[in-house]
This record gives sequence, C-alpha cells and structure tokens, in this order.
Amino acid sequence: MSVVPVIFNNTVLRDGHQSLAATRMSTSQIATVAPELDTVGFGALETWGGATIDSGLRFLSEFPFDRLDAVKKLAPKTPHMMLLRGQNIVQYTNFPDDVVEAFVTTSARHGMDIFRVFDALNDLRNIETAVRAVKKAGKHAQGVVCYTTSPVHTPEMLIELGTQIEAIGCDSICIKDMAGLLPPNIAFQIVRGLKTRVKIPIVVHTHETAGFGAAAYYAAIEAGVDSVDTSISPFANGTGQPDTWRMLQALTGHPRRPSYDLAKLSHLREELTRIYAELAAFTSPRNEVVDNDVLIYQVPGGMLSNFRNQLKEQKMGDRFVEVMREMPYVRECLGWIPLVTPTSQIVGVQAMLNVKFGRWKSFSPEAMKVALGYYGKTPGPIDPEVLALAEKLSGKPRFVGRPADMLEPRMPKLRAELAQKGLPSDDEHCVIYAMFPQELEKLFKAREAKAAAPAPVAIAPAAPAAAPVAAPTVAATQPVIKVPSRPPLVIPGTSKKISHLALTIGGKRHDVLVEELA
Repeated sequence: MSVVPVIFNNTVLRDGHQSLAATRMSTSQIATVAPELDTVGFGALETWGGATIDSGLRFLSEFPFDRLDAVKKLAPKTPHMMLLRGQNIVQYTNFPDDVVEAFVTTSARHGMDIFRVFDALNDLRNIETAVRAVKKAGKHAQGVVCYTTSPVHTPEMLIELGTQIEAIGCDSICIKDMAGLLPPNIAFQIVRGLKTRVKIPIVVHTHETAGFGAAAYYAAIEAGVDSVDTSISPFANGTGQPDTWRMLQALTGHPRRPSYDLAKLSHLREELTRIYAELAAFTSPRNEVVDNDVLIYQVPGGMLSNFRNQLKEQKMGDRFVEVMREMPYVRECLGWIPLVTPTSQIVGVQAMLNVKFGRWKSFSPEAMKVALGYYGKTPGPIDPEVLALAEKLSGKPRFVGRPADMLEPRMPKLRAELAQKGLPSDDEHCVIYAMFPQELEKLFKAREAKAAAPAPVAIAPAAPAAAPVAAPTVAATQPVIKVPSRPPLVIPGTSKKISHLALTIGGKRHDVLVEELA
C-alpha cells in the first residue's frame, strides 16, 4: 500500500494577515504574491471570508466581491477556500436562511471553491443551511469541529461531532484549533478516532500561539490526517499558522512529506516580508512569540492582533492582561462556549466590561443573547445567576430552538431598501448590505466623492539635463510616483500584466494596481 503525502493548504492571504496584521493586506499587496502562490501546488489557498470582508470594507475601501474576482484571476489554478461562520455568514449575528443561501450561491458564482463552515458553539443546526447551499452550488462543503478545552469538551465528544458532520452531507471535516491549544497527543487521538469512523477527508488547522502547532501537525500526520494549514513567514508562527518551509523541514525523512519548491517559498517570503513592513502599524512583536498564557484564556490568533488595537481605542491598552484573565470566567458562565468568531469577540467585550465596570454591571447585548440561547445550544449549562439576570433584563425566557427559525426572509426587503437608496440591488450588494449596511453606504459615498473630485495635477516632464534651469517646486498635493524595480506580474491565462505602483499624495501612500496589455 503506497504512502500518500500530506497536503498543505496555504492561509497567508486570509488567516495569515488576519492573525498577525489585523487583516490589513490589500488587494494590491495580494497581487504581488498570488500568481506565484498559485504555482506552488498547495491543496487550497485561503483567500476570503473570516474578517477580510469586514476589514476590506471598513479600512481598505474594497468591495468584497471585487477582491474575490481579482484574486481568483490572479490565482486561477489552485482551489480557493473561505471561512464561513454558518448562520452568521461573516458577521457576528444570525441571518435568515435566504440571506445565507444567497451569500453562498453568489460566492460560488464568483469562484469560491471550498467553503469551510463552522458554528461557534458547535451547534450543527447553525451550519446545515450553508452546507446545503454549498452542495446545491456544486462546491465543496467542509464542516468544522471547533476545538477547545473544557470539562465538557473531550476527544470522544469531538470525534462524535465529526461523525455528525459527515452525516449532514459535508465533503470533508476540519478540526479547527483557532487558539493553538491542540496538544500533539490529543491531535493524534482525534484524527485516529475519526479515521476509524468516517470516510471523508480530514483537515487540521491550528496556530502557533502556544508553540504546539508544528508538533500537533506532525502527530496528526502520523495519525493519517489528509491535509494541514500552513502560512508563510512573516505572516506565520506566533498567532498565525506554522510556516510552510519550517513544516517541510520538520517532516524531513518522513514518508508523507510533500514536495514543494523551496526556492519559490523563499522568494515568496522575501515579498511577504516587504508587505509585512508596509503593515507595520498593524503588527506587534507580542503576536510573533510563543505565549503560554493562551492556554489559560484561549483567545484565537485571529482575534489577538485586532483586540489589542480595540483595547487601545478604549483607552484600556494597559489592562490587556486583566481582560485576558477575565475571559475564562465569562466563558464558563456562558456554558463553556468555544472561543472563535463571533463568540471570542462576545466574550472579549464582556470581559472588558467586567474589568471596566465590575462583573455583570454592564451586560453586553450579544453576551445576553448567548445566555438566552439566541446563538444556539451551548456545550455546557449557563450559570444560573447570569441566566436569571439575562432573563430579567430582557424580559424573555431562554430560547431552545434553532435560532434562525425566528427570522423572517430578508432578501426582498434588502433589495427594495437598496433600490430606494439608489444603490445596486443585485445579490452581491444585498448580502453585503445585510451584514455591513453603514460600511457599504460609506464605500459608495467615498466613490462618488472621488468621481466628483477634480482631476489630479499633472507632473511636468523633467527638463533636459543640459538646460540651466532651476529645479521645479512640486506642490505637496501633487502625486509622486515610485515605480518598483520588480517586473510586472502576468496574470495566468490572459494577455494582461499587473504592475504595482506606490503613489504618495500629500504625504500619504496609496497602493495602485495597473493592468496593461502584454
């Protein structure tokens, strides 16, 4: 019987920069590495979902489906993968089934291939609609077991959850260790247990936050896992995924070691190091090192870099450790929920409120919804006093059904509202507006303002060297264009080239992509 090499999926274009650079990598930056990533031979490129849609709209002025279209053209050969929060889609609250279905169908139409679908509570009722929509669209549905530790989360319980994921029709199972908590021996137990009970492929996803990542992958590979997720330094290790090159070296001599071009990986690292430097305002050395405390507070890598910035905005940057220590207490009170978006943010906000005002003196609306069952069934019981307070403040008893069953269809209303505002009312804009209405309107207003702005002042051509004239004075508002030395990137399968230009206008850098005929 031949030995099958393990497959590496690559996360640098989504989880890599979400975990280490507050999800700030722009499409123009992605364009400088995506074509080469497409030639390495990864099992999948994670390019979308998670926080990229929110961050792209809010901070980068990018319409999400435009990014998906662009990245798909830049990397057409490798399957594209996204992280989908089940009934939450890519937001923090539940949406009606018709919105979930429209989002999945539209994403598939724009080229998404693999939908990694999870629910923060591991309540499979909250992923069934998305899974059915993925299958209907003819795409790959990957169901997720969110790994965490608590008195109720045993390896046996998580293995049983994996068998249920296969039963609802998923094409593969992902063991998603969002905080980097998975010890090697437990990884081996879960993968080996699933391999004896399911027929579909198994993926393991982890972070290096606690220093377990590469060892957990090695153990999972020994147990027969089909694929693992890696990134590329400097968007790797620390709160990110293990580095691809390092993971390959760790497998030296192993019969399941895959073969990837180390020269390409080295070149990609050089390019990504340049991008990492450009994003220095959003990176932190604290996210790049092993942190033993994560084993206590269990905060996911994708949240840490963003949460540090949020605490600074709340003038609580110096109380980070206090807030982290409060999180396990909040988590236990809310039924031992796993910490993954959106529950990690919900628990984080409530922990911040507890530290700032005293425990439960300020009860966040979303934490109250968790206690009342509006996010689904929690793995463990809700603290009786917390539940009583939630029922008192809300005036409602705890809900025990499928949360989305309480929601009316919204697509017709969304379409009408967008049309009334004079905005596009196709499915692409409806589903984004459902989740991020203010951000979408802000994007269109910014585009209108840009279109109405006067044309930029042209730069006068340089005088001949022999001419004895004084150097012209360039106004601060004029653009200074710096063209990089590296050659344009040819988009595979087309006659187009992509050039990356950096424009400095009024002291502010703007990254620009220019398409030109080959």
